[in-house]
Amino acid sequence: MPDSQPDRRRWFHIILTTYGAWLPGDPRGFRTRHHRDHVDGDYKSPPPAGLYDGLHRSARAAQCESTRTFTPAQRTLVAQWLWERLDGLGAMIAIVTVAGRHAHLLVKLPADKTRSWVGHCKRHVTFSLKLQGVTGRVWAKGAKFVPVEDRGHQLNVYRYIERHAEQGAAVLRYRDVANGPGDAIAGL
Repeated sequence: MPDSQPDRRRWFHIILTTYGAWLPGDPRGFRTRHHRDHVDGDYKSPPPAGLYDGLHRSARAAQCESTRTFTPAQRTLVAQWLWERLDGLGAMIAIVTVAGRHAHLLVKLPADKTRSWVGHCKRHVTFSLKLQGVTGRVWAKGAKFVPVEDRGHQLNVYRYIERHAEQGAAVLRYRDVANGPGDAIAGL
């Protein structure tokens, strides 16, 4: 008898950043946590040069460890570990990319469990890296969760994430990992 329960999962574009990769005062633009302070500019239109240099120097000095950057070999492992953990939790994964200082994921998971499941993934990667001899902090606090609104948005996100391979990111796609039939990213 088929399961009559509706699928309560939803597609999300999730962005994870490594520790120290995007600090207050960053010349590329930045936001304060929870947008507490108004900041001129953003990554598309950076603030005027030198405007936040003092804040950036202070933020760098306040770091207790150096900025985490994944090596090319680590990027592949991190992508595999993220996939492994999400799959184990029951998420549907379309694509995962891991670059030097950030990761992008297009996944379908329960909306009420996004933060906890991503927390499990980040912990899994951190512990797996420790087993490889990597010490120190790995991830920045939190993550960015962008709900996917429709099929067109889903395809745009997929292509955007996939293009990160051009800059050296490790990429895992559903069609590369799963042996199932059909379109990996269908079914919003």
